[in-house]
Amino acid sequence: MPEFTILPAIDLKDGRCVRLRQGRADDVTVYGDDPAAMARHWAGAGARLLHVVDLDGAFAGRVRHIAQIRAIVEAAGIPVEMGGGLRTDEAIEEVLAAGVSRAIVGTRAFAEPGELRRLVARFGERLAVGIDARNGFVQVRGWVETTGAKAVDLAAAAAAAGVSTVIYTDTATDGMLQGPNTAAVAEVCDAAACNVIASGGVAAAADVRNLVGLRRANLAGAIVGKALYDGRVTMPELLAAARSE
Repeated sequence: MPEFTILPAIDLKDGRCVRLRQGRADDVTVYGDDPAAMARHWAGAGARLLHVVDLDGAFAGRVRHIAQIRAIVEAAGIPVEMGGGLRTDEAIEEVLAAGVSRAIVGTRAFAEPGELRRLVARFGERLAVGIDARNGFVQVRGWVETTGAKAVDLAAAAAAAGVSTVIYTDTATDGMLQGPNTAAVAEVCDAAACNVIASGGVAAAADVRNLVGLRRANLAGAIVGKALYDGRVTMPELLAAARSE
């Protein structure tokens, strides 16, 4: 299997580092006022890739934290992937110009599936698709709208369009610290002939070992947020678990 990557999450709201409980804008925990310092911290702890979400951008439909994103990229010194509000080509170009290594489209991938091949042709591996789902059904517009589309179908369609990476978030487990939905992750990996990064529910090193234990060759990593910020697990523990197979 390829190396399993641990991606610390940096979620931005009102210029600060926060975590939302199950994506709810009214259930916010603030973890810091300096996103760049947080990026530097995770890079120093051993992270090799950061996952950044512009939460205000996701709700508003346009990027709201470009200055903070630029500062994160400069401070981290490692690749940064970013999503939230990337509803136009111009928005994707803006964050890539700010130094982001990979731009994640979510709502747009669902709303304009016919555009994916063109976007892949234009941005190549610098484009990823974010699939957020509850009970297997895709959620869009900052998780406020649940559609009738199945996550596995969108994952398969994204891969068929040439997308190299899918970020799959199980929104029911996100921020709940109850472990990832490994069955759903396995289904998405099986449906998508591309790399998959799992997000939601990781609370301990054992959860990473369980994901690695799925033995899906295209499961490339896991995003971890609240468990790291609350000190329930450390980056060295997660990194060791990622090498457990």
